[in-house]
Amino acid sequence: MATIYCTATSLDGFIADDDESLSWLFATVGHDQDPQGRYGDDASLDFDQFLPTVGAVVCGANTYAWVHRELTHDGSDFTWPYEQPSWVVTHRDLDLPEGVQSFTGDITDLHAAATEAAAGKDVWIVGGGDLAGQFADAGLLDRVWIHQTPVTLGAGAPLLPRRLRLERVRLARDGQFTAMLFDVVGPEPRRVGDVDGAAEVYAQQ
Repeated sequence: MATIYCTATSLDGFIADDDESLSWLFATVGHDQDPQGRYGDDASLDFDQFLPTVGAVVCGANTYAWVHRELTHDGSDFTWPYEQPSWVVTHRDLDLPEGVQSFTGDITDLHAAATEAAAGKDVWIVGGGDLAGQFADAGLLDRVWIHQTPVTLGAGAPLLPRRLRLERVRLARDGQFTAMLFDVVGPEPRRVGDVDGAAEVYAQQ
């Protein structure tokens, strides 16, 4: 099993725009909307293959709120879309449906609970990026799986606001999406003095 941050992102690294909208994402053609394979699909990293491997789901309050808005905007009653044991990391007092728990505390405790509930399957960090970053800070994020969308947003919620070194494992085309699976190597260090050193060399020329 692994702890995986799986999400879609714009080309310039945002998972939602500055209006908290994903309209840009849903306007992008995936392989299921491209039966002729015009975009050279191989679908080996299709999201539909990922979900059955998930044993527990974790998200932040903003992600939960977005899901709630999307599923109730037409007046429908809210039903959590995932059958797996789920947690929302929040300090808010939320009215959560059955099967979804709120969590406030040490992320390592949440990871232990989600891993136990997953029973050998993967733990999915749905979002947001800072929550995935908290798992990474604790050394508990194993993989990053993104579906990159050919659109730039200029501003919004960042994909993963951390300095991390990743290693690409697989690359696939899914309609107009570029699907990429990475292993997390670890923090990317800052090399103090590199910029100053370069300036000194330039000044001596």
